[in-house]
Amino acid sequence: MSAPASSVDADAADHVHHTDHVHHTGHVHHTDHVHHTDPADHARVEELLGRAPQGAYRVVVRDASGDPVVLRNAPLLDDGTPMPTRYWLVGPATHLAVSRLEAAGGVRAAEADIDPQLIADAHHRYAAERDAAMPPDHAGPRPTGGVAGTRRGVKCLHAHYAWYLAGGDDPVGAWVQARLDEDRALTHPGRTR
Repeated sequence: MSAPASSVDADAADHVHHTDHVHHTGHVHHTDHVHHTDPADHARVEELLGRAPQGAYRVVVRDASGDPVVLRNAPLLDDGTPMPTRYWLVGPATHLAVSRLEAAGGVRAAEADIDPQLIADAHHRYAAERDAAMPPDHAGPRPTGGVAGTRRGVKCLHAHYAWYLAGGDDPVGAWVQARLDEDRALTHPGRTR
């Protein structure tokens, strides 16, 4: 069973570029190899979020124009609060496309289409990656769960797709990409990526 037809702007997923730019917002040193970056990047991320970031992040995927699409967050915010969402989809067009897919019943459709064990395995890989970035001497609260902080099933297509775009082995992210590609084929016949 596939996702319901939607008016997803599938072009949003075109031409993303993996990058290695990093920004740290505050006081806590993280093991994520965080460095200061271009203030313009920080200003743009702040604009995309609608607020100042509360922890260290790295822009790991950009669109063709260089605008941030995916952030990789440190596992702890600057105040030490756990941050379960390791990958964050911030590109406006891509976010909108995934929002439309989600609003059209995408979460339920993804859960129906994908073997639950594959999703559970993805949650374990995601948590392991995030946990590996934790400071070794951290004694406080730790992030829990897998993608989007959940342990099973699909909670948020945005978080799965963000990890997938950043290179994560995520069957839900791959499912989202396939739905966006299908929509692109319907709305732009003859056009390729």
